[in-house]
Amino acid sequence: MKNKTTYIIDDDKLSIKLVSLLLSRNQFCKAIFPFHNPNLALDALRMNADSLEDLPDIILLDLNMPVLDGWQFLDEFVLLPLQKEIAVFIVTSSIDPFDIEKGKKYPIIKDYIMKPITSQKLEHICQLVGELIS
Repeated sequence: MKNKTTYIIDDDKLSIKLVSLLLSRNQFCKAIFPFHNPNLALDALRMNADSLEDLPDIILLDLNMPVLDGWQFLDEFVLLPLQKEIAVFIVTSSIDPFDIEKGKKYPIIKDYIMKPITSQKLEHICQLVGELIS
Protein backbone atom coordinates (compact mmCIF):
# COMPACT_ATOMS: atom_id res chain seq x y z
CA MET A 1 0.00 0.00 0.00
CA LYS A 2 1.75 3.13 -1.22
CA ASN A 3 -1.30 5.30 -0.61
CA LYS A 4 -1.81 6.59 2.92
CA THR A 5 -4.73 8.99 2.53
CA THR A 6 -7.57 9.20 0.02
CA TYR A 7 -10.15 11.94 -0.35
CA ILE A 8 -13.48 10.93 -1.89
CA ILE A 9 -15.37 13.94 -3.22
CA ASP A 10 -18.91 13.08 -4.28
CA ASP A 11 -22.29 14.57 -3.40
CA ASP A 12 -23.93 11.13 -3.39
CA LYS A 13 -23.69 9.72 0.14
CA LEU A 14 -24.40 6.17 -1.02
CA SER A 15 -21.56 6.34 -3.56
CA ILE A 16 -19.19 7.56 -0.86
CA LYS A 17 -20.27 4.76 1.46
CA LEU A 18 -19.81 2.08 -1.21
CA VAL A 19 -16.44 3.40 -2.37
CA SER A 20 -15.25 3.70 1.23
CA LEU A 21 -16.21 0.09 1.90
CA LEU A 22 -14.43 -1.07 -1.24
CA LEU A 23 -11.30 0.93 -0.38
CA SER A 24 -11.24 -0.54 3.12
CA ARG A 25 -11.90 -4.09 1.96
CA ASN A 26 -9.06 -3.85 -0.57
CA GLN A 27 -6.68 -2.17 1.90
CA PHE A 28 -6.31 0.65 -0.62
CA CYS A 29 -5.21 3.23 1.95
CA LYS A 30 -4.86 3.85 5.66
CA ALA A 31 -7.25 6.81 5.90
CA ILE A 32 -10.34 7.80 3.93
CA PHE A 33 -11.77 11.30 4.09
CA PRO A 34 -15.22 11.63 2.50
CA PHE A 35 -16.50 15.00 1.33
CA HIS A 36 -20.10 15.52 0.20
CA ASN A 37 -19.32 19.15 -0.59
CA PRO A 38 -16.23 19.97 -2.70
CA ASN A 39 -15.84 23.31 -0.91
CA LEU A 40 -15.14 21.46 2.33
CA ALA A 41 -12.45 19.41 0.57
CA LEU A 42 -10.88 22.63 -0.73
CA ASP A 43 -10.95 24.05 2.81
CA ALA A 44 -9.18 20.93 4.13
CA LEU A 45 -6.57 21.16 1.38
CA ARG A 46 -5.95 24.85 2.08
CA MET A 47 -5.67 24.20 5.82
CA ASN A 48 -3.12 21.40 5.25
CA ALA A 49 -1.28 22.91 2.27
CA ASP A 50 2.07 22.97 4.12
CA SER A 51 1.77 19.55 5.75
CA LEU A 52 2.90 16.62 3.63
CA GLU A 53 1.48 14.16 6.17
CA ASP A 54 -1.98 15.71 6.23
CA LEU A 55 -2.45 16.06 2.48
CA PRO A 56 -4.04 13.18 0.58
CA ASP A 57 -2.09 11.02 -1.84
CA ILE A 58 -5.15 10.46 -4.02
CA ILE A 59 -8.39 12.30 -4.71
CA LEU A 60 -11.34 10.42 -6.22
CA LEU A 61 -13.47 13.20 -7.71
CA ASP A 62 -17.00 13.10 -9.06
CA LEU A 63 -17.88 15.61 -11.78
CA ASN A 64 -21.61 16.17 -11.44
CA MET A 65 -22.26 17.89 -8.13
CA PRO A 66 -24.71 20.70 -7.39
CA VAL A 67 -22.80 23.14 -5.16
CA LEU A 68 -19.46 23.08 -6.98
CA ASP A 69 -18.94 20.65 -9.83
CA GLY A 70 -15.76 18.64 -10.38
CA TRP A 71 -14.43 21.04 -13.02
CA GLN A 72 -14.90 24.04 -10.73
CA PHE A 73 -13.17 22.09 -7.95
CA LEU A 74 -10.22 21.38 -10.26
CA ASP A 75 -9.96 25.03 -11.28
CA GLU A 76 -9.64 25.96 -7.59
CA PHE A 77 -7.41 22.98 -6.77
CA VAL A 78 -4.72 23.86 -9.34
CA LEU A 79 -4.33 27.30 -7.70
CA LEU A 80 -3.56 25.87 -4.26
CA PRO A 81 0.08 26.15 -3.09
CA LEU A 82 0.31 22.48 -2.10
CA GLN A 83 3.65 21.04 -0.98
CA LYS A 84 2.88 17.63 -2.46
CA GLU A 85 1.78 16.17 -5.78
CA ILE A 86 -1.66 14.64 -5.40
CA ALA A 87 -3.00 12.15 -7.94
CA VAL A 88 -6.54 13.10 -9.00
CA PHE A 89 -8.83 10.51 -10.56
CA ILE A 90 -12.15 11.50 -12.07
CA VAL A 91 -14.73 8.93 -10.94
CA THR A 92 -18.00 9.64 -12.66
CA SER A 93 -21.01 8.23 -14.41
CA SER A 94 -20.60 10.77 -17.23
CA ILE A 95 -19.90 9.15 -20.58
CA ASP A 96 -19.97 12.53 -22.31
CA PRO A 97 -17.02 12.65 -24.78
CA PHE A 98 -16.66 16.36 -23.94
CA ASP A 99 -15.94 15.50 -20.29
CA ILE A 100 -13.44 12.81 -21.25
CA GLU A 101 -11.58 15.21 -23.56
CA LYS A 102 -11.73 18.05 -21.03
CA GLY A 103 -10.15 15.75 -18.45
CA LYS A 104 -7.12 15.32 -20.69
CA LYS A 105 -6.44 19.06 -20.46
CA TYR A 106 -5.68 18.84 -16.74
CA PRO A 107 -2.19 17.38 -16.15
CA ILE A 108 -3.14 16.58 -12.54
CA ILE A 109 -5.84 14.13 -13.67
CA LYS A 110 -4.23 10.71 -13.82
CA ASP A 111 -7.24 8.86 -15.24
CA TYR A 112 -10.95 9.09 -16.01
CA ILE A 113 -12.79 6.19 -14.40
CA MET A 114 -16.39 5.23 -15.01
CA LYS A 115 -18.61 4.39 -12.05
CA PRO A 116 -19.04 2.04 -10.40
CA ILE A 117 -15.62 1.54 -8.87
CA THR A 118 -14.61 -2.12 -8.78
CA SER A 119 -11.69 -4.01 -7.29
CA GLN A 120 -10.15 -4.19 -10.78
CA LYS A 121 -10.42 -0.42 -11.19
CA LEU A 122 -8.80 0.06 -7.78
CA GLU A 123 -5.94 -2.20 -8.86
CA HIS A 124 -5.52 -0.04 -11.98
CA ILE A 125 -5.37 3.09 -9.80
CA CYS A 126 -2.78 1.41 -7.55
CA GLN A 127 -0.64 0.60 -10.56
CA LEU A 128 -0.80 4.18 -11.82
CA VAL A 129 -0.01 5.59 -8.38
CA GLY A 130 2.89 3.14 -8.01
CA GLU A 131 4.34 4.39 -11.29
CA LEU A 132 3.98 8.00 -10.09
CA ILE A 133 5.71 7.32 -6.77
CA SER A 134 8.52 5.18 -8.19
